[in-house]
This record gives sequence, structure tokens and C-alpha cells, in this order.
Amino acid sequence: MPRKSIKIDVKPDVFKWLRVSAGWNIEEVSKRIKTSPETVKAFETGDKTPTFRQLKELSRSFRRPVAAFLLPEPKKEKGKPKDYRFIPGRSGIFDKKTILVLREARSLQEAGKDLSSNIEYETKAKVEKVGLSADPEKIAKKYREVFGLTEEKQKRFKRTYDLFNYLRDILEDMNILVFQFSMPVEDARGFVLSDESPAVIVVNTMDTIEARLFSLMHEFAHILLGQSVIDFPDISSSVRNSVEKWCNEFAASVLLPKEIARVLFEANRGNLIERTRLNYLSRKYKVSKAMLLFNMMKMGYITKTEYENKLSIYHPKEAEAKKKGGKAGGGIPADKRCISKVGTKFVSLVANNYDHGYITYTDALNYLSIKSKNFDKVLAKAMK
Repeated sequence: MPRKSIKIDVKPDVFKWLRVSAGWNIEEVSKRIKTSPETVKAFETGDKTPTFRQLKELSRSFRRPVAAFLLPEPKKEKGKPKDYRFIPGRSGIFDKKTILVLREARSLQEAGKDLSSNIEYETKAKVEKVGLSADPEKIAKKYREVFGLTEEKQKRFKRTYDLFNYLRDILEDMNILVFQFSMPVEDARGFVLSDESPAVIVVNTMDTIEARLFSLMHEFAHILLGQSVIDFPDISSSVRNSVEKWCNEFAASVLLPKEIARVLFEANRGNLIERTRLNYLSRKYKVSKAMLLFNMMKMGYITKTEYENKLSIYHPKEAEAKKKGGKAGGGIPADKRCISKVGTKFVSLVANNYDHGYITYTDALNYLSIKSKNFDKVLAKAMK
């Protein structure tokens, strides 16, 4: 005799909130729990109630605990960052995976605030706000000095990853949490949450490391402007929005100031856009070839036609690198993956709270999303 399905009384507005906030439409939900769209609509009007088995399936799909379906009313959540992606017909509409990343980043931001409060750590970002009237190149010059990023130091880094991690550590010392998550790169390359402290920057691991480095500085520029946005940082894209243009110019000036670029381009004027030369300059300064080409064009060293022809060669390869990079992530050891995802600052906050007895061992593992066998390895790497 088949088991009788247990019906669960779920508030209609709670069910709808959980569905919409996870980015699922009614047809997708009906297919996932093997019922009709009309039945799902009935769940949201209160004419029918779901079974416990259906709620368990939706709990996994929505990445919410089953208990969330039992709430008396929808939970008030922080709004999404302002959409600066400018995708026609998709303003405020995101891929399901991006929605989950936005939610997780908010959760980690709240955790960072609570963990910092427990041990009396400051959470306010150690930056001075600026306005759009400020010269982005002058502000970038100031922060290169703050970062201690001289030309010689930049060239001494062996890999772009090393420069990225160097700047990430400095931003974390400035009370800015930097997270790396995987989400569809065509949906978003990064976002920033600065409406609460600590401020949070998220960059997309599906991007090349050069693109992530640019996004890191671009999103930092939004923090300087006091904004929370989600966007497509890309120096080679035509940008009409004054805010995105400012942030692009700031990021480009931090990573390759004009005075350095001018000397560099003058010294290599005869073969600037040759493949071997572009590869060499990209490796030397840890910036993308697209950014080098853009600066060459903007500063009058190559024509717009030369720029567009060369850019068309490199962009498909960079896109392919994104795909490979995204697939390769699964082979990273759990301890390294944790540090890459949440950064040493967040790990240190968890460790200090655990050492002081403010959170349990299980809490610490949950905050870091790791198993007990990796806990000591993560702490050791965070302390290096």
C-alpha cells in the first residue's frame, strides 16, 4: 500500500516569496515537483497545500531550509544592488545562480558584521568617499600609493593571481570583504554591497584572472562612490553611464597609469600590437591584452580600426579561458577553495570568534562551508 503524502500548511505569500526570491517561475517549479502549473498557482492562492516531499525538493532547489516554508510571513531581506548591467529587457532579472550568489554574499556580510561585533572589530571601510566630480586618474594615483603599488613592485609579481591576492589583502585590511563566487559570466562579472558594513566586493571566478583583477578595482571604485551595484566591468566596452565610466577609468589608472603606459608604448612603438609583444606586456604588468589595446587606442598609439581588429582576436580566447577556468575549479583542494572564496579576513574572523568561545566548532565549519578535516588547514593558510 503506497505511503500517504503528508500535506503541509504553507502560507501562500510565503510560498510565492520563496519561489520568486530564488528566481524560479511557476512552470519550472511544476516540473521540479512533478505537478501541474495550475497546482503551483493554487499553492500561491491557498486553494491547495504542498506535500512534505514537495517541500523537501523545493528546499534543495531554492537553497532554503524546509523551515523557511513554515514562516508565518515572508522574511524581509535586503534589496538587490542597483543593476548597472544595462541588459535590454533584463533590468533587475538575474540567473538563478547569480541570485544564490547575491543571497550568500548578503549572508556572509551579515555574518562578518556579527563576528566583528563579538570581538569588537571595526567594520566601517577605511576609505574616504568621493564624488563623480573627482578626477578618477588622480584618485587612482592616490590609491596606488596607499597600496604601495610601484611600477617595479607590479612587475615583480610572478603571476596576475599574486597581484590580485596582494590587492585583496590590502582591501581586507581596509575592512572590505572580498569574495569570489562562480556565476554565469554573461549575467554579471561582479558586484559590490556597500550599504552595510563591512562592505563586500564579489568577483566572478568564471572570468579570467585579469578580468577579475580589473573587476576588483572597478568594484572598489563603487565603494569610494558609496554605491551598491551589480555590473559588467570591462574597459573595452563602450559605456555611456557616467558612473560606470568613472569606475572603469579609475580601475584602468590603478592597474596601468598613463605615465607608465606612455613610456611603455613609446619604447615598443614599432611592434606594439604584435602577438609576442602583447603577450610580454600583459605578463609583465599583469593586465589583460584588451586593456593594453584600449590604452594604446585611447592614447593615440594605434587606430580604432587596429584596436577593433586585434580585440576581435583576443576576446574569443578570453571567453574560452573563462569556460576552462570555471570547469577547473572542482579540482582545487577544499582548504584552498575556502580561502579563495571567502578570503583570509573572513577566515580570521571565524577563527577568532571560535578561539574566544563566541561560536562553536560546528558554527565555525558552517560559516566556512568546510568539513572538520580541512579546518586546521584553512586556518594555517589564512595565517600565512
